[in-house]
Amino acid sequence: MAAQRRTMMQSHQSWTDDLPLCQMCGVGRAPNCVYGPDGKGTQSHLMEDGHLMLRGEDGCFLYGVFNGYDGSRVASFATQCLTAELLLGQLNSSHTDNDVRRILTQAFDVVEKSYFDTIDDALAEKAHLSNYLLPHNELSSQGQKVQERLKELEQEVSGGTTAVVALILNNKLYVANVGTNRVLLCKSSSDGQNQVLQIGRPHSTDNEDELQRLAALGLDSARVRQAGQIAGQSSTRRLGDYRVKFNYNEIDLLSSAKSMPVIAEPEIHGSHSLDGVTGFLLLMSEGLINALESAHGPEQVNQEIVAMVAAELAQQTSLEAVAQSVVERVKRLHHDVYVSGRQRAAYCSRHEDMTLLIRTLNYPLADAVLTPTQGGRIYPVSVPYSNSQSTSKTSVTLSLVMPSQSTLTNGTNTASTLEEGTPTPGSSGFLFLISFPFTQSSSRITNPAPLPFMSSTLLPSVSLSDSHLYFVFLVGSGCLYPSCVLHSVLASFLPTALECFTQLPASPLLTSCIP
Repeated sequence: MAAQRRTMMQSHQSWTDDLPLCQMCGVGRAPNCVYGPDGKGTQSHLMEDGHLMLRGEDGCFLYGVFNGYDGSRVASFATQCLTAELLLGQLNSSHTDNDVRRILTQAFDVVEKSYFDTIDDALAEKAHLSNYLLPHNELSSQGQKVQERLKELEQEVSGGTTAVVALILNNKLYVANVGTNRVLLCKSSSDGQNQVLQIGRPHSTDNEDELQRLAALGLDSARVRQAGQIAGQSSTRRLGDYRVKFNYNEIDLLSSAKSMPVIAEPEIHGSHSLDGVTGFLLLMSEGLINALESAHGPEQVNQEIVAMVAAELAQQTSLEAVAQSVVERVKRLHHDVYVSGRQRAAYCSRHEDMTLLIRTLNYPLADAVLTPTQGGRIYPVSVPYSNSQSTSKTSVTLSLVMPSQSTLTNGTNTASTLEEGTPTPGSSGFLFLISFPFTQSSSRITNPAPLPFMSSTLLPSVSLSDSHLYFVFLVGSGCLYPSCVLHSVLASFLPTALECFTQLPASPLLTSCIP
């Protein structure tokens, strides 16, 4: 049976290899990294993530991100098998929402069973050799050979993967999730604001619904929450991983379960209509999410990723370049926090494999013909913010501005033109506008002190208008380390800048205007 299943899957692989890639999609990846005391990073294992981005028939599109662990075998298998189960005629435009959800659920079930069929012989051999290896013959030459073979078999059968899959059919979005990856749907409104929707919650040890499910099986949910991991992983749902599927009674944390506690059943979300939607869809591996959370905390991860993607979409002319640039930004952010020695440096000594998949939805890429300062386009992202002195929240708008004139417009609010002596858009570069509301009364702030992480060649202009504080400056070819400043602004400006404002005793007016 296992041999037949392997033959069938090899046949499926040849079929799926002929499916066309989606051209409205890009993927960025970065391997795992462990930092040494000198800040240099080394890769601790081979890349284990997987992804798919395919176009089927009848207006069907399939995307997926797979976070493999203990090897890439399960993630690679899942990409092929899920494709075979979904894009070889199973779906068509006549299917209802219930039909699609049923087909997605069945597909994951087939992937799980098919994978275990492929390792069935190896598991049987492993069980047989384990029974042979009694204490009295462990040290014999034959016993040592058996031990070596057991190690080989363990590598062959171990490992698993989490998976998140996005399916677009009839211009409707369906998401199937197993584990701790993440999906964001970003919708751009007519005034340029980006509304971010996280579809679903991760199946982790702090998910209340998952804890209730495990408690119903007889597990101590408080103990599971406290442990934070199940057999080395934070996910409560995953594909593969025979240890938690077949031998869970031998795992102390799971030993009281009445039935299999860690499952491969997906949680299905949708449908979400994409009619008239302009924006983009993001699929992110757990490694990418954790890296950014480690660097900045979990509160604003979704908004930060969206800000980075929107900024790169305004600059890059290919989606592959957009996705890879965002991943590189997160990687650089994570590394910079580690070497800085700041408070969160202790959380950033390492990161796992990172994968980001971007699918645009009627969203324009940068025009390769225009230079950045000729584009005349504005890309704002609204970000909720709470400062350390207050629990109240406000909304901060971070905009990448590519003006064709010196006056900067952000929605209905207009910032002042640049002060005399400030670099102008005449040179190649980018103008940035950061604005946030405040309640203090003041007519104008002039000559603000430069922020510590900025080059001295960046001469900012700050003004007040319509109950907003605007901070405007130029990053151009004549500035020191423009790419570094670009990264700092779009990836970490909000918390860093506001923190710096409150620490500038020479600028009491600025300090008094922080919300």
